[in-house]
Amino acid sequence: MRFLLATHNMKKQAEMQRILSPLGIEVLTADMAGVALTDVDETGETFRENAFLKAYSGCRESGLPCIADDSGLCVDALGGAPGVYSARFSGVHGDDDANIAKLLDALRDVPEAKRTAYFACAVCVCFPDGRKLELEGRCNGKIGYEKRGNDGFGYDPVFLVGDRSFAQFTADEKDAVSHRGNALRKLCKALPDYLNKE
Repeated sequence: MRFLLATHNMKKQAEMQRILSPLGIEVLTADMAGVALTDVDETGETFRENAFLKAYSGCRESGLPCIADDSGLCVDALGGAPGVYSARFSGVHGDDDANIAKLLDALRDVPEAKRTAYFACAVCVCFPDGRKLELEGRCNGKIGYEKRGNDGFGYDPVFLVGDRSFAQFTADEKDAVSHRGNALRKLCKALPDYLNKE
């Protein structure tokens, strides 16, 4: 089965492909599928709403089952911010370095015990016949004082699980505990029965 992934992020595509491949699902970006997708305004107030907006639009425009996720970092000391604004926290969408710099500056005087945070992920699959499946995952951690590691993307270099940042995890290690990994494992478990019942 082929699923269109509503993103141009190849690291996200690789991550989803690793986790969904046991189900025989091929995860394609719009470029890989040869389709043009409209950029969707993420106007939802929750990760779940934004994931649905992207999956619904991608499915409608491509005619393929479309999977989308919306995820972000929620920092307790910042009242849950940056939350749904994670990718544009600094004011420029997708500028990881600027987002991290703003986050570390906002937490400059926050002691280690109060630097708790979690990554949240909502995944939505929309099907051409109008059905949809929505799941959520979460990973708890804390925010470090500086960037560590060279892998991952987004806030991975400052998000610590144990004594390492996500950017210091191997791909398999990150998949095993990440918010997206947790949401996609729920999807893997639910999808066969969901498709058979419908």
